[in-house]
Amino acid sequence: MNRELNTKSRVVVGMSGGVDSSVAAYLLKRQGHEVIGLFMKNWEDDDTDEYCSSRQDFLDAVSVADRIDIPIEVVNFSTEYKERVFAHFLSEYQMGRTPNPDVLCNAEIKFKAFLDHAAQLDADYIATGHYAQVRQAGGVFQLLKGEDGTKDQSYFLYRLNQRQLANTLFPVGHLYKREVRSIARELNLPNSNKKDSTGICFIGERPFREFLNRYLPHRPGEIQTSEGKVLGQHLGLTFYTIGQRQGLGIGGTREGGDEPWYVAAKDMERNVLIVVQGHNHPALLRPSLQAAELTWVGGAPPHCHWVYAAKTRYRQTDAPCTISTLTTDYCQVDFAQDQWAITPGQSVVIYESRVCLGGGVIAGSAVGT
Repeated sequence: MNRELNTKSRVVVGMSGGVDSSVAAYLLKRQGHEVIGLFMKNWEDDDTDEYCSSRQDFLDAVSVADRIDIPIEVVNFSTEYKERVFAHFLSEYQMGRTPNPDVLCNAEIKFKAFLDHAAQLDADYIATGHYAQVRQAGGVFQLLKGEDGTKDQSYFLYRLNQRQLANTLFPVGHLYKREVRSIARELNLPNSNKKDSTGICFIGERPFREFLNRYLPHRPGEIQTSEGKVLGQHLGLTFYTIGQRQGLGIGGTREGGDEPWYVAAKDMERNVLIVVQGHNHPALLRPSLQAAELTWVGGAPPHCHWVYAAKTRYRQTDAPCTISTLTTDYCQVDFAQDQWAITPGQSVVIYESRVCLGGGVIAGSAVGT
């Protein structure tokens, strides 16, 4: 459901240097709109670091703008990023949670600071290369999943509100990734075969533990089983997340078989990392969760006891669920089947078919019986 504009508009496209935003800009230009490219610089603490690709990304964005004949400018949002995203990111890790900075980055930078800047350029709309869609139904703007289910990014966009959706276009949301790359190759874009970015929005693809160690103090402690048996030492609870298997340093320990160990909990008071053996260990499965910091795309919350679907992490298969408790800032989500490794700090996003209703930040989860 790709929203078509009836009139020619001025559209500012967030160009990251990747193929998706490049094709998005081209498609809008082909439709006859006045297109302006905007490269957002959100992080500058270590631009010379080998893992920071912002300089190459900028060069790619400029090359594409030149190829499709549109102007492009650079705007520095690094101050806003540190204040609105990074400070929250560090605070969450210090509390033992695992935040999703991409969600906050979209809400605070890509669709707030960016939208405000575009307004200064007298833009009618902003556009990005996200795989998502917008439609208007009953006077309300809805956020829909992208047509390509393997690339759908609505999970990261669930905090967008009506003003943001009313002024946002997703030109590649109705396309499959293979179609986007095909268009880029036909145009001979310099980044047509560029690898998709998999790093966190400001960290990039650098060693995460090493990066986090620069900003947060770490306190080593014991790794214990759920029964209290000590298996080893952890480097600091901030470096671990629920469901983590790699990097525990206890691979040679076998208690009850050869199955791998997984992080099941973090005891912040005792500074203990609790692990269990086996992917389907009961300690990793939860029938429900509690969420806070709720935001609903349409402005109104969903109904209690209706059957919806939810994701508790990106790329997860939609899980049938109901909402049993709902206030303005809290809800409980009950699942038809126990969910694996529900992680405080991550987001639970609620769907009704292909429509993303909104969601919240996971605060906790109930232990199964």
